[in-house]
Amino acid sequence: MQDRTHNDVPFRILNVIDEYTRECLAVRVARRLTHRDVLEVLTDLFCERGVPVHIRSDNGSEFTAKRVQHWLDRLSVKPLFIEPGSPWENGYIESFNGKMRDELLAGEIFYSLKEAQVLIEMWRRHYNTLRPHSALGYQPPVPEAVLPPSPRSQPMKVS
Repeated sequence: MQDRTHNDVPFRILNVIDEYTRECLAVRVARRLTHRDVLEVLTDLFCERGVPVHIRSDNGSEFTAKRVQHWLDRLSVKPLFIEPGSPWENGYIESFNGKMRDELLAGEIFYSLKEAQVLIEMWRRHYNTLRPHSALGYQPPVPEAVLPPSPRSQPMKVS
């Protein structure tokens, strides 16, 4: 995705979605996104969540770079590229991007790249933990756990 700060300078947004759970696993916001950014985001996710069998993406240069393809091949991850001009082949991310655009980007003026990074990450957490999803029975992908206070967390009473 792409948007602009208030002074009309563009920035890019890399979103990573789990197609099964609909969870937004990662968002990277930067003036430019390269294959190094893709590798860094995917490395973090693979270390945290394990290596997937497939990764679906568009044909952007940051995804088709030889270093990315070689790295995925070494990990036995099969890339699934959508056909150019066929966004319906990547419906989950297109739906997510549309929601991000409608619910956040269209209503915000970002005065700096840092502000965009912070607000977009806050929205991602809201999307994952609080926002209801019709495809998930109006539950969020990763609901926040609310634990009752333990007896030890109560203040001690001393007489």
